[in-house]
Amino acid sequence: MSPPLADEPVEPADEDAEPLTDDEYAEYLAELGPAWEVVDDHHLEASYEFDDFADALAFTNEIGELAEAEWHHPDIHLSWGEVGVEMWSHDVGGLHEADFVMAARMDRIYDGEGDE
Repeated sequence: MSPPLADEPVEPADEDAEPLTDDEYAEYLAELGPAWEVVDDHHLEASYEFDDFADALAFTNEIGELAEAEWHHPDIHLSWGEVGVEMWSHDVGGLHEADFVMAARMDRIYDGEGDE
């Protein structure tokens, strides 16, 4: 049995990599929490809910630290009680395995399990 997706390394795409097709990313998507969806076969989106602004901000800071540590940066939208995330690999112009690993790690943080 393979390790959970969140335990995989965040590896950048090779210079000749192509975006994942829907058949290729379906297995990765199945491993993510229900917050995530693939939009236009191009990027991942999720919306996480919180009880207040402070909790949403704390989560934003945690996923920001993760993004800096892995050098893979999502678009983050912070509002009262909600954090929206959009993510794709710009160098391939779409989805790559690294996007799904990052999403799984964000789910892990949201579930209170920490980054690693």
